[in-house]
Amino acid sequence: MKSRWVALILSVVAGVALFAAPASAAPAPPVVRCTFTPTPDNPAARPVVRPLPFALTRGTIDVTFRFNYGPVTMRLNSGGAAPCAVANMASLVLQHFYDRSQCWRLSNSSRLGVLQCGDIYEVEKGGPGYKFPDEVTGAETYPRGTVAMGNQGPGTNGSEFFIVHSFAHIPAQYSVLGTVVSGMSALDRMVADGIIPTDPNGPLDGAPKHPVKIERASFGW
Repeated sequence: MKSRWVALILSVVAGVALFAAPASAAPAPPVVRCTFTPTPDNPAARPVVRPLPFALTRGTIDVTFRFNYGPVTMRLNSGGAAPCAVANMASLVLQHFYDRSQCWRLSNSSRLGVLQCGDIYEVEKGGPGYKFPDEVTGAETYPRGTVAMGNQGPGTNGSEFFIVHSFAHIPAQYSVLGTVVSGMSALDRMVADGIIPTDPNGPLDGAPKHPVKIERASFGW
């Protein structure tokens, strides 16, 4: 129990340190409430503490995922439409949930060009043991470099996310976290190495032909 509270305190300290306020005031409140609901039927693949039930709505956080193909740095936007999703990813990075994990899905079809990560066991299996609601406006688009939450239906967000390496012609149903600011060439190399078709969506959707692994994720560059 003591370790749980220590982790919660660390999450608060990290949040205060990482979320920088922009120069101009915004009409949105500085903090929003978040709901992280346990999923006992889908327990945590790795021991983590649920994020605190609030998120700041100012500034950005840079997170670098160090893949076996090279580093990819994402700028997560706390001031966008999905502050709870951003706080969730920051919490999981802080707790090393993504370290030493594998990205199980890569697609490169005319409809969908993404790398999907965040599942510990296999595609869509192995989350953090909780879920939280979608944060979408209905106007979301998913161009190259977009980082967004993956899910298995409405309100099932957890640890899964995807990076768009080309484009994604999909409904505006996936919470946008931010965008890649460095390292898209690593995604291009993953795609160039090919895909093993394991998904019913077609031959250009399945497992990366050469395994894609997250060695570690950390804040900053």
